Amino acid sequence: MSPAAGKRCVVAYATRARQYLWSVELPLHASIADALAAARAAADPAAPIPWDSAVVGIFGEPRARTDVCADGDRIELYRPLRRDPRERRRARVQHERRSGKT
Repeated sequence: MSPAAGKRCVVAYATRARQYLWSVELPLHASIADALAAARAAADPAAPIPWDSAVVGIFGEPRARTDVCADGDRIELYRPLRRDPRERRRARVQHERRSGKT
């Protein structure tokens, strides 16, 4: 695809065990939703990808699915955290204080 005809993006999703990457070619004015649809069409249907429910972003910044992506963007599907890191740290500090480690 020539630069005038479109753009290329990478759609990424990672689990603890595996990283999934799909390179997609899109029209110039394609949105994040269009990129996800193209990646979904190329993906293994048995793969556990939350296409419709995951929060999405570009290079670590949350974005709306209606946002237009640029050539070379890495569109990421984010999975929810098992536990908030701040809460996990607070619990660890409280445990250490109770056990006399600090």
